[in-house]
Order: sequence, then structure tokens, then C-alpha cells
Amino acid sequence: MKPSDLIRPHLRSLKPYEPIDPIEVLARRAGIAPERVIKLDGNENPYGCSPRVREALARADSFHIYPDPLNREVRRLLEGYTGFSSEYIAVGSGSDELIDNLLRITLEKGDRVINCPPTFGMYPFSTHVCGGEIVSVPRKADFTLDVPAIEAASDGRTKVVFITSPNNPTGNLAPEADILRLLRRDMMVIVDEAYYEFASQTVAPYVRSHPNLVVLRTFSKWAGLAGLRVGYGIMSPEIVDIIYRMKMPYNITIAAQIAVRETFADMERMQGTIRAIIAERERLFSMLKAQGIVEPFPSRSNFILCRVLKGNARRIKLALERRGIFIRYFDTPELRNMIRISVGRPEHSDAVIEALAAISREEGA
Repeated sequence: MKPSDLIRPHLRSLKPYEPIDPIEVLARRAGIAPERVIKLDGNENPYGCSPRVREALARADSFHIYPDPLNREVRRLLEGYTGFSSEYIAVGSGSDELIDNLLRITLEKGDRVINCPPTFGMYPFSTHVCGGEIVSVPRKADFTLDVPAIEAASDGRTKVVFITSPNNPTGNLAPEADILRLLRRDMMVIVDEAYYEFASQTVAPYVRSHPNLVVLRTFSKWAGLAGLRVGYGIMSPEIVDIIYRMKMPYNITIAAQIAVRETFADMERMQGTIRAIIAERERLFSMLKAQGIVEPFPSRSNFILCRVLKGNARRIKLALERRGIFIRYFDTPELRNMIRISVGRPEHSDAVIEALAAISREEGA
């Protein structure tokens, strides 16, 4: 018997999720020092976490003790932030863990999940891992949801539909009316609000009246805690109860718990960071629009999707890498010849604009 004979058949041909590389790897690729890397490929917070987080972690002396398996302190802190009592809140090691847990509790062999590309790649990946089938319902040309097509695609085997709002990588919001319409179907509607803080629009209040609605959020973007992996979901207490019975016991580390505590203790600073990112998003959008090399799409998130007007998306990506600037590029049917630029600090935006101009001159020559 070969080891592969013991592996579940649907996992033998599983395509891995394509994560982004850390700064050290990017620096080696560009042949520069890590401090020179301009990392605009992961939608991370360019200002980092609250200084209180770093200070508290340096003082902590409880790393030898297992963390709270019920995440009680984090859930209590989230009560004040979300307006929901802890019975409605589940915490995960990033929202990725919650995506996996929600699919594990809903999917059986042959069950279907509706995905609306272009969107976050974790949804089809986790669906395949859990043995489900993905039904793709592409977005319209303007990246809005095709709600009638979603309804037509759903049947008795459909358990879940994923909606990201603001959507990644397109940056647009899902209208509340579309989500309410989908909530009338017999399926779980998971609305991923990972970028909620940059948009200030949520459907979370409907969780109380719609038990099939789940809202996911994360501390990775606005709070600068991507490396500590903390996400949470607002959902029916019945679903929360199931998740806490089946999840890995110690899924949130002591370090992550401390980081959440100190983040909420420094909200004035963090709100200022959010405002700075939003302001820089609008400035970068205006500069890209005026430059005319790419066509930026309006965004309610901390990144901007752009259609390349002059040149080739892949060549631009590689040329930026040689200058130490890292972005994402796409070449799928829905995102032909497009790039996505995370919003950085003002000096990062200036470097992008200068580099795009230089690359355009080089290609024109």
C-alpha cells in the first residue's frame, strides 16, 4: 500500500491555496534589504499594530499557560465593539479558520457552495478540502452580484453562499437588498466583512432576525494583527455553540488574546490609522486616474483594483518587483490584465506612481 492510498480521493488532486510571501522572501527575490521592500500585495496595515501591543507582548509572562479555549476575554471585548453579546460571537485563528469550521459543520459529500468570482480564493479552497462542490456564479461586468443567477444556481444540495463586502479584489460593496433577498433562500449566507472598518457598512444587525446569516470579520487589516491570526464571526447562538464544540480547543494564542486587548485599549490611535488609510486610498486613486497608465476602480477597502491601459499586467508586476515594489496581478477571464495595489503610506504611493511612469517610458521606448 502506498501512503496516497490512505488519503481521501478528493484531496489527492487538491490545488493548494496561493498565499503571499513574507518580506524576507520578497527581499531575496528583488535582491534588496528587507527594509527597502514596499509590500503592497497583501492588503496589510502599513502602519502596523498599536505600540501597546508590542509593549504588552514584551511584558507578558504567561506564554507557558494554555489559552482560554472559549476565548472569553476576546468575546467579551467584542461585545462592546460589535453590540452583540458573546453568545453570538465565535473567534477563530483568522477568519480562515471560521470559514473552514462553518463548511465542516454544513457540508456532506455532494453538497454545494456558491462562489461569486472574482472574489477571495479561500472559499473554493476550503470547500474542496471539506469535500463540497463549488458552483461558480460570476459577477456582472461591473463586479456587482448577479442575484437572479445565484438564485437559479441554488437547489436542495446548496448549503452555503459566500458574499464578500467590500469584495476582494474589486473593492465594491454588496447592496443590503441583495443580501436580504438571498437570505430568503434555504441556505447559509456568509457575508465576509474583512474590510468592514474601511467601508463602515455592515449587515450584522440582521443576524438577530435571520439565523442563516453569518458575518465574518478580522483583526488582520485595520488592527495590523495579520501575523497573530485573529478573526471572529457574528452568527446565531446555535451555530456558535456547534463551533465551540467542534473547533480545535486552543485556537487563539495568548499572544493574540493580549493583542486584541491592547488594540481595544488604543482605539483612538487605531481609528486615526483607519482614517489615514482611507485618505491615502483616495489620494492614490486620484493619482492613478490622472496618470492614465491604469484605470483604477473605486474602492471601499484598503486596496485598489486597476485595469492596465498601457502595457501588460504581468510585465508591470515584474518590473515593479525589480524596483522592490510588490503588488498582485491577475489574468483570469474576469480580471484580464489587471493589478491590485494595497494602500500603503504616502511615500509608498508616490513610489508606485514614479515607478509606473518609469516603466511606461521604458516600454514606450
